[in-house]
Amino acid sequence: MLEVTESAITNLKDYLAKNNIDSAVRVVMQSGCAGVGLGLGLDEKRDSDKVFAEGGITFVVDGGMFATTGAIKVDFVKATSGCGCSGSGGFSVTSEKKLGGGGCGGGSCSSGSCGC
Repeated sequence: MLEVTESAITNLKDYLAKNNIDSAVRVVMQSGCAGVGLGLGLDEKRDSDKVFAEGGITFVVDGGMFATTGAIKVDFVKATSGCGCSGSGGFSVTSEKKLGGGGCGGGSCSSGSCGC
């Protein structure tokens, strides 16, 4: 139900070590101008959570969230565009099921305007 790539594990371990953080990594559902999406945060385990140990990192996901998302994949992607939208890259958290969109109709990297 949770897949974490080697690239994500390597980058998370580096981040946690550099910042002296000893915490579980929570997969969260969040809303933004582009609709509902998934992200990562630092948090403690709750009774309703599913717990996954991947590459020495503890991941927690609210047990009820999988009904909405299906399988979840955590990856780390390098930037492919020079416009600065994603800097040098970042974590990508995707779900098997479509989470519902929004859309602000603002700019995009291809239009030369990053963000909403």
